[in-house]
Amino acid sequence: MKIMAKALALASLLSASTFASTTAVAETSYNVGYVSEYYYRGIYQKNSSASAGVDFEEGGLYVGAWTADVGEGLEYDLYAGYGMDVGEVSLGIGFTGYYYTDDWDETYQEVNLSAGYGPVSIGYSIGEWDGDGGQDYDFLEIGIDLGAGFYGTYGSFGDQFDGDYVEIGYGTTVSEIDLGVAIIFPSDDLQGDEDSDADDEAIVFSIGKSF
Repeated sequence: MKIMAKALALASLLSASTFASTTAVAETSYNVGYVSEYYYRGIYQKNSSASAGVDFEEGGLYVGAWTADVGEGLEYDLYAGYGMDVGEVSLGIGFTGYYYTDDWDETYQEVNLSAGYGPVSIGYSIGEWDGDGGQDYDFLEIGIDLGAGFYGTYGSFGDQFDGDYVEIGYGTTVSEIDLGVAIIFPSDDLQGDEDSDADDEAIVFSIGKSF
């Protein structure tokens, strides 16, 4: 699992949830990034991680791939979906697969639903993890754009997964370089065992560039 480019990468890597453009113009973009600590959905992945990705969008349809260093091999994500605007409401549906080399983790596959209105976005994912004989889970994420580059996110797992987290962050662009900082507060369920490097809270710095 992972942070992002979706909040940091959501806001990157902020993640998670973003909506595909409804423009009819085809566009291919590339991105590279680095985070001081790699968290995704409040779960610690690795200390210091580089990433890269590619995205293609046309007429609301999008498809992409993203990869990150997880220490023992690589995580690589494949995703596709469709986004549209209905009045002032943004709607999206897609699929994401999270895959790993060197047995770092087992595969996760999800159906992703999203909606946004004004500064508020909601994402809901239904997925299956191949570990432990297969486990079903869902994930609810609520994000708010606080203005001036600040954002807040609350995420919560359900079904056979447990745990939630709060993330507050700031992102800006300087000379076409994306910079971000976030503080993440994961619940005990997301911090792992006593040998985990996860903290009660984490401050994460990010830098990225899109082409």
